[in-house]
Amino acid sequence: MKWIETKIVFDHPEKDLAVDLISDVFYDFGLQGVVVDDPRIEPEEGWPEDVIGRPAHHAVSGYFPNDNRFEKRCKILEKKLLQFKEQLGLIYRISYKALDEEDWAHAWKAYFWPQKIGRNMVVKPTWRDYQAESDEVVIELDPGMAFGTGTHPTTTMCISLIEKYLETDDLFLDIGTGSGILMIAAAKLGAGKICGIDHDETAVHIAVENLRRNRVDTQQFFVNCANLAEGIKETYDMVVANILSRVIMDLLNEIDGVLKAGGIFICSGITDKNETQVVAAMRKIGFEILEISSQDEWVAMAGR
Repeated sequence: MKWIETKIVFDHPEKDLAVDLISDVFYDFGLQGVVVDDPRIEPEEGWPEDVIGRPAHHAVSGYFPNDNRFEKRCKILEKKLLQFKEQLGLIYRISYKALDEEDWAHAWKAYFWPQKIGRNMVVKPTWRDYQAESDEVVIELDPGMAFGTGTHPTTTMCISLIEKYLETDDLFLDIGTGSGILMIAAAKLGAGKICGIDHDETAVHIAVENLRRNRVDTQQFFVNCANLAEGIKETYDMVVANILSRVIMDLLNEIDGVLKAGGIFICSGITDKNETQVVAAMRKIGFEILEISSQDEWVAMAGR
């Protein structure tokens, strides 16, 4: 199949707002993800500047199949961008680039590099080389085209909270597991049995491959395709959900069926404007809020 890389290079005083608006247009077409170029990315302290692969301009790219829908989609996209220009002063330019199946399968990989998250964990894309320090824990990750590489603020904040609150041999449940990165982090931090749930069959297959790639014992983990906590028959010491605010609100209605008394619930995917709502819902059903983290308009929290 042929694909069209559609790249919008933009300038606007509120860069994150512009990224969200442009990304939402792509998502409205049913795309599973976008590529975001952000020149503001800074390497971690002590890391070489070129490990990040810093882009020159702010941009959002989406990949459309080159079929009879493409022309109509372009017109809709360009109309939306014109609205953003007129209403918000967005400055932009669009470029289109044809890719074949092989190009598409590898083009997105150029944007991902090893990144240190939490206290001493490094997420390393499988196609990159990285020499770990003695105290670093490396997560090998191949997210597939549909999932991020674990460097989104919601994921990094979740891993930091898992590092802080997970006890050795804890039973661990990840709801909305995606690439399986949080399951892998828990396993490397000493969890006992780990379970992952995702409603997307592709995510389930990718998570299993990533767990195996990181040499997690197949007797230690289980990944299932289901909705939220559907089908879970036992309770866990720690439950993590890096999903959306409204889905977390739904999950809270059934959390006591999967979380042990005194267990830890970590959630993210929450925008800062929804923080108060989620906190109130957790407290209403008896949670003590242990910690709230925030980064780039995203929030993560841990409760008991």
